[in-house]
Amino acid sequence: MALGIITLWLVSVVVFGATQVLPGDAARVILGQNATPERVATLRAQLNLDRPVVDQYWLWVTGVVKGDLGMSLSLHRVPVASIIRDRVKNSLALVLIAAVVGIPLSILVGALSARWRDGWFDMSVTVVTLALASLPEFVLGVGFILLFATSVFHLFPAVSPVSGNVSLWRQMNMFVLPAMTLVFAVAPYITRLLRASMIEVLESEYVAMARLKGVRERVVLRRHALPNALVPTIQGTALQLAWLAGGIVVVEYLFGFPGIGQALVEAVESRDVPTIQAVTMLIAGVYVVTNLFADILTILVTPRLRTGLR
Repeated sequence: MALGIITLWLVSVVVFGATQVLPGDAARVILGQNATPERVATLRAQLNLDRPVVDQYWLWVTGVVKGDLGMSLSLHRVPVASIIRDRVKNSLALVLIAAVVGIPLSILVGALSARWRDGWFDMSVTVVTLALASLPEFVLGVGFILLFATSVFHLFPAVSPVSGNVSLWRQMNMFVLPAMTLVFAVAPYITRLLRASMIEVLESEYVAMARLKGVRERVVLRRHALPNALVPTIQGTALQLAWLAGGIVVVEYLFGFPGIGQALVEAVESRDVPTIQAVTMLIAGVYVVTNLFADILTILVTPRLRTGLR
């Protein structure tokens, strides 16, 4: 937890520094090129842009700690929290759908691939996962749009303008293609990681002893091999879920999905510095928390680590 706090502080320094070197003047962007110097100077004073950089950073980071994300510069000083609240819900729903579908599917395919090592199923999985892992997510998304929305089939909408005024269940068809893109973007890595870990465990001495004692192969896989193979997979899955928090930016922009990814792109285009800082810190927080939970879960599923802590 201490390392997580330090990481978030370092991220805040980098994020603030990066927004400070963005080209142009935020006050000039808000007022337009025809604004008088007096109006620009007045707005800069209202936004604390005329203060030293250290003072600006301190005001911002203390506000974030207190839950005050600041005011949007591009939407007539609307609170940033109210802008990203609904978008966070949409992105969270999208990531949860991708995780609920992708993680169990990856574990199942990886375990079966290791069980039937060097067979036709294993070879097919190896080729398919290598091909999918080599494709960027935006290529997968464009392919799914062409296949399921425009050129071949017309099963799902090509864009996903999810509305906050309608329940998610009534708009679930708009989540299909973005979620499918995320699933096929992260599943190959988890599948290959579990396959490699599972093969190593199946070649271990305690698995050989269980087989010599006459334990059924299904029981060997379920009780002995899979729980131990999940330990490195948990860390890899956490990294992939953390990647979803950042990689979702490209997917949301591609499908016009109103989530935090699209909010970040729009904020960069309009030089809305408070929104950029808030969304980036949110993504960094998801990354830190996900890895923290992965570490805790690794301890819980590993008897030697639990014993060592006592």
